Amino acid sequence: MNNTRDQFFVHESSYIDEGVTIGKGTYIWHFSHLLSRVRIGEKCTIGQNVMIGPDVYVGNNCKIQNNVSIYKGITLEDGVFCGPSCVFTNVNNPRATVERKNEFRKTTIRRGATIGANSTIVCGNELGEYCFIAAGAVVTRDVKAHALMAGVPAKQIGWMSKAGGKLNDDLICPVDGIKYILDSTNCLSEGISS
Repeated sequence: MNNTRDQFFVHESSYIDEGVTIGKGTYIWHFSHLLSRVRIGEKCTIGQNVMIGPDVYVGNNCKIQNNVSIYKGITLEDGVFCGPSCVFTNVNNPRATVERKNEFRKTTIRRGATIGANSTIVCGNELGEYCFIAAGAVVTRDVKAHALMAGVPAKQIGWMSKAGGKLNDDLICPVDGIKYILDSTNCLSEGISS
């Protein structure tokens, strides 16, 4: 590891390979494994039985719940929430007898996104800032910022605020009162306090 153990917590049952960087205030719980060249930001929580890497970047203030694997090619920006047992793929057409490590597709999860429990993110897609993927959804395409996605395959069923409130037709967040604006390209952006 590239930093001192007194700046973060790693449970004794977890494995941290050489070349891993862990940010200050991060907690790594039971039976997890961080492979080589993984960079974990500050104030993250890595749950039980999590595998990350190799060559993965996880931003600051991320929460990765139990039983999640994050493979090479996946990037989590700051403030991403990965629910329990959510799934990331790394190739689109896997076969046990065919080596496809050179076909890993890049998957970017933008700042503040939430991925619900038992959902699947098919590789090669980008999840926009503050989007919300419902539990059990299967994401097969790019997701817009603030989009609320549900179903198999996932379809947009609404909008979510930065604070995690489901927006009604008035586009005012029920949590913090921020009004959002829907532009002519059907993209949502943060407006002003109401």
